[in-house]
Amino acid sequence: MAAPVLDSRLKLASEKRITFGAFLYRQFFVTPTLPRDVDLKGKTAIVTGSNTGIGLECARQLLDLGLGKLIIAVRDERKGQAARTQLLSGRRLENSAIEVWKLDLASYDSVVAFAERSKSLEHLDIVVLNAAVMKVEHRMVESTGHEETLQVNVLSTILLTILLLPIFKAQKSSEPGRIAWVQSDITSWVKFKEKDSTPLFPALDKPENFNFPDRYSTSKLLGMLFVTELARLVPSSVAIITMPCPGLCYGTGLGSVHQKNIGEVIGKIVKRIFGRTSSIGARVITDGVVNHSSKAHGQYIEDCPIQPLVPFVYTAEADRVTKVLWEETMAELSFAHVQRILSDLGNVDS
Repeated sequence: MAAPVLDSRLKLASEKRITFGAFLYRQFFVTPTLPRDVDLKGKTAIVTGSNTGIGLECARQLLDLGLGKLIIAVRDERKGQAARTQLLSGRRLENSAIEVWKLDLASYDSVVAFAERSKSLEHLDIVVLNAAVMKVEHRMVESTGHEETLQVNVLSTILLTILLLPIFKAQKSSEPGRIAWVQSDITSWVKFKEKDSTPLFPALDKPENFNFPDRYSTSKLLGMLFVTELARLVPSSVAIITMPCPGLCYGTGLGSVHQKNIGEVIGKIVKRIFGRTSSIGARVITDGVVNHSSKAHGQYIEDCPIQPLVPFVYTAEADRVTKVLWEETMAELSFAHVQRILSDLGNVDS
């Protein structure tokens, strides 16, 4: 497992793009555009976390492009049904065109059941992995023994990704599947104080190591490292996996808490001043699953063009962390035979 080879010019571009000034420029002066000349008629998409915010807007945009069938994958089915009603409003769609399926990323059983149910779909073309949590306090998931951010944003999302990949391969379609693993600007500024820990997951599970908001950015970095390695193993002929970043958006509900406090109020004000609407941010994700060739496989997409990954990914240190992350993830998810699945996926022409 080697860190991506990058020439000096591209590495410099990566470092320039993570400056605060570059971030502000993108937020205020760059507006991603909706994909054009795209027809998704007859295609099926799964969008996780699509009952609100960016996920809901991405689902709306896919439907606007003619999507034939949408699976709203949510933890709270009641909220999912409300989103379904909203999306059906004003559209001439069959009731069966939009379905709500339960998916609780805090539960391995739920992820496995969801993936198994997905096999019943006539076909699967697009998967948007948008669901995530930004916890302000440490919380363990009792059923898995892991900190919730690590569980939801990393481990369960990885499991879902791997379990859905064989569906794409089995279809033997003339076009590869499309998977978007939603990324974040905050990945660029991660501190990741646990990076020297081996084993890694136990360090991330310790309450004394939890830090808000760094835990969220750490989870996004771990996702980026994993997807970068996954793209080496999974042929782009099976699925093109991209990492689109919607930018800072307001109205997403990410990081909200039930008990209002001054910190959350300030956070909302900052988002409202510097953030994009969820609809504009969602354009990058929509672009990530309907545009781009195999050159985008395993790549980071920002404001629609492919951009360098965060600088950390191009270091020898990232190579070591990726190796630890991969080994611990394969061991954690061994109950689902993920290594065998990935091995089988590689046995196709890329």
